Amino acid sequence: MHLFTSTSDMRRNLTGFVAGVLSALLLLELVLRFLPVSTATLNGRYLDPMLLTYPPGHRWVSSTGWDLRNAQHLQANNFGFVAGVDFVKDSSALAFIGDSMIEASMLNAEQRPAAQLAAALAPRPVYALPGPGSSLLDYAERIRWAHENLDSQDFIVFLERGDLIQAVCGSGQVHGSCFNKSSGKIDTEIGAEPNFLKRLFRHSATAQYFMGQLKLSPQRLLKQAVAQTHPEGAPVGASSLSPSAELSAEEKAVAKLFFERVKPHVHGRLLLVMDGDRASMYQGHSTVHPRVEFLTQMARDHGAGFIALDEAFALNYRERGLSFDVGPYDAHLNPDGVRVAMNAIARAWNERP
Repeated sequence: MHLFTSTSDMRRNLTGFVAGVLSALLLLELVLRFLPVSTATLNGRYLDPMLLTYPPGHRWVSSTGWDLRNAQHLQANNFGFVAGVDFVKDSSALAFIGDSMIEASMLNAEQRPAAQLAAALAPRPVYALPGPGSSLLDYAERIRWAHENLDSQDFIVFLERGDLIQAVCGSGQVHGSCFNKSSGKIDTEIGAEPNFLKRLFRHSATAQYFMGQLKLSPQRLLKQAVAQTHPEGAPVGASSLSPSAELSAEEKAVAKLFFERVKPHVHGRLLLVMDGDRASMYQGHSTVHPRVEFLTQMARDHGAGFIALDEAFALNYRERGLSFDVGPYDAHLNPDGVRVAMNAIARAWNERP
């Protein structure tokens, strides 16, 4: 009877264990490649140093969560936007700008905001220029780019309440331009290029599933561990750049800089649209946010239009009682919510010649 395992046996056992793990990972990779796991978007600065887009013509898959909900096969157009159509220089085309609310990658192509707005405003072309994870001063850069490269004259900008405060440098929601609180001026914040390991993981279905679908990361695990050491209900790492009930001085400065930035590039009309406070509406609350009053006046002072979608959503909700959200896990607009929003925008746009 041997009481001790020989070195050669240990090596064989270790080799067998490693081979088994690698075989399991390879099998998992092959299985996940047959499922609609989100694939690499490869977003980068292909058009302009201040703009993040996808590679022109790039195709990828997008889905949500561990069970791969809302799977969609997406394709970027000739300029790298999820827009439904290729762009050509056309001064009559309406440029539609926003973040992931406009991209709506979880919806079918015909259900997305630009497609529904184009149907409501037919035969006028609508060019969608979305940028997921961006904010108000990034929208100004896209207005500049569209005017310089597509001869765009008219613009609709879709806003969320966080778009003003998230335009402050350091918010994590900036593609290029942001407001520097120290200097009181527009600054530039360019994210670091992905390292070799991240570029490699982009092409692994297993890595994409665990990091993209399940959102597992060392940072998140650490944050969860830290959260467990705090009393229940205590905020952990709460962002100081989340929109509060009151309008901050930074938000006012961002709005002022936005209008100054876009003035040379809007030769036609500019309409700002604020998403409704749907969470409060579902709970039976109805309030007018300070941002709505402030932006209404700011837009008027700069010859622009402004509408908030609260009334349109509330009217439909009273009649039908159905949610406008993709789901309890995702507050992006579902197809019905997009329809209500785009019809309200089309009515507001058509009120003036």
